[in-house]
Formats: sequence, C-alpha cells, structure tokens
Amino acid sequence: MDVLFIGGTGIISTACVAASLDAGHNVWTLNRGISKLPQQVREGHVLIADASNADQVREVLRGLRFDVVVQWTAYVPAQVELDISLYADAGQYVFISSASAYEKPPSHWLITESTPLQNPFWQYSRDKIACEEVLVRAHQLTGFPVTIIRPSLTYGFSQIPVAIGSWAKPFTIVDRMRRGAKILVPGDGTSIWTITHNTDLARGLVPLFARPEAIGEAFHITSDEALTWNQIYRLVGDAAGVEPDFLHIPSDALVAADAEQLGNLWGDKSNSAVFDNSKLRSLVPEFEAMVPFAEGIRQTVQWFDAEPRRQEIDHGANASWDRLAQIYTQALAKAAHR
Repeated sequence: MDVLFIGGTGIISTACVAASLDAGHNVWTLNRGISKLPQQVREGHVLIADASNADQVREVLRGLRFDVVVQWTAYVPAQVELDISLYADAGQYVFISSASAYEKPPSHWLITESTPLQNPFWQYSRDKIACEEVLVRAHQLTGFPVTIIRPSLTYGFSQIPVAIGSWAKPFTIVDRMRRGAKILVPGDGTSIWTITHNTDLARGLVPLFARPEAIGEAFHITSDEALTWNQIYRLVGDAAGVEPDFLHIPSDALVAADAEQLGNLWGDKSNSAVFDNSKLRSLVPEFEAMVPFAEGIRQTVQWFDAEPRRQEIDHGANASWDRLAQIYTQALAKAAHR
C-alpha cells in the first residue's frame, strides 16, 4: 500500500511512520525538511515542500498517487480546503484532528466520538473543529474519502506530557523536580486524564488504512489508562528519581498569570478526560494500548538523560512559575495566620 505522511517527523507521526513501514507499506513523507527528528523513509521517498503551497506540492507529487494520505500539519480550514483538491484521487485522506475539540467542560464523564464538538476556550480546538466541518461537508457532497482521528495528549521519547510544562523544552520539568523547585499542578490534582504513548496511537491508526468502513467516520485513539494529574506528576518524579514538591494552584490563577494557559487548562487539561475506544475496536478488535505511563515516561526521561544536548531549560517558564509559586505560597501563609 502506498502511504503519504504530510509531516511525518513529529512526535506522534514518527511512530506511525515506523509502524507503517513495519506493516510493509510503501511510505513517503512530505514536509519542509527542517525537523530535528530523523527521517525514516528511504531515499527518494522524502518529498520536500511546504504543504500549504499548492505549486510546490503538485511539483513533488507529479506522477504519484497514494492509497492513503495522512495529514498531520493542517490546523486551519484553508489548509484542508487545499488538500481536498490536491488529494482528490487518494484512496483515503486521514485528517489528524484533536480530542481537545470535544466539548469543554464535558457534559458526561465518558467521551465518545458522538460527544459534541465545542471548545469556547481554545482557538486551536475551534480551528480543528472547523477543519473537520470542511472535510465532512466535502465527504457528503462529493464523497471525498476522509477519516478523522482525534488524539488526546500523546507523547514519545522526546516529550514529557504534563499539565504545566514547556512543550518546546520539556526537560525543564525534570530539572525543576531534581532541583526541588515547586511543581505547579492545576486545581487539587485529582482530575482524571488520559495520556497515550505514540506507539499505542500507531497501533490503532495503521490498521484503519484503506478500510472502507473508516471512510466518513471519526475515531479517537487513546490509552485506556486513566490517571489523576497528581499520579502523572508522581510518575514523572519516579522516572526522574525524585519526589516532586507539589504546589496546587487553581486553574483561574494560572490563567491570570499567563493568559496563554486559557486554552491549555480550561480548554483542555483542567477537565477530566476519559475515552471510550469501543468504536475503534469495532474495526480494530485487536487494538490494545501496550505502554503504561510509568514505563513510557521512564523511557522518555532516560532518553533525555542520555544526551546533555537534549536537556534544554526554558528559563522564561521557570521564572514565571517561580514568581507565581512565591505569590501563592505567601497567600497561603497569610490565609493560615489571619
């Protein structure tokens, strides 16, 4: 099967490229060639182009047709509108959306694919919803062969998934734990979250390739392991060999200190997120998430520890967290001695 990954060098997509190759598929990647993560496909199958530049894409795709196209890098409707014309002859177009598109706050504790899509707190999520609407409409009007995938928080060896951390420099949270600095946890840390290893998402995604039953459908692919944020942070600490010094801070205080946290927290991680994977298993009954978070995060921290150059620190984030920790610690002290 001929498969094109638009992107293909990100945290999740690298695992899916590897799984596709292991499954015997003929795999290409299309990206700008600037990722720090290594290419996995063979020479001649690395297509260099800006996926949003129609002329560049048509040039590198000349003479090629794909059974499956997986779009990892589209974030706004204009990008998928272009894709509808660029990949009209593909057998299947898989759009990677986001589980953050599900309604926030949730009206029911268990999330299914029929949970409404509505997120008033995060533009990223609203843009993903708008992309889905464009693709669903194209499927209804023309039969465009779309399948929608909604990952939740998914990580691999190069990312440490926490509620308050540095996505660009993830080792910052480990360094902070090891220094004994305050670890900011939103709320009381008891909301339940689902974190998925990238290899587990790949186990669910690749078997959906070229499945007629998946066309016109949406699926989330997540672990079945649900942990509280307190448990998640403790497991990161265990992997780092330390006991984290928690400071629980209300989400509204975290948002007041950093407005960019509005989407991350109220639009995502402050809410409990438990997913029902029954729809996926109806087509892929063998699907099982194999990597518990304790094991996955241990491997991740080992990867960072193995190479000092990976251990970049986000000093701006540290300063912001230290300032908020000081303010909130003083407020607690005043409250205790009124």
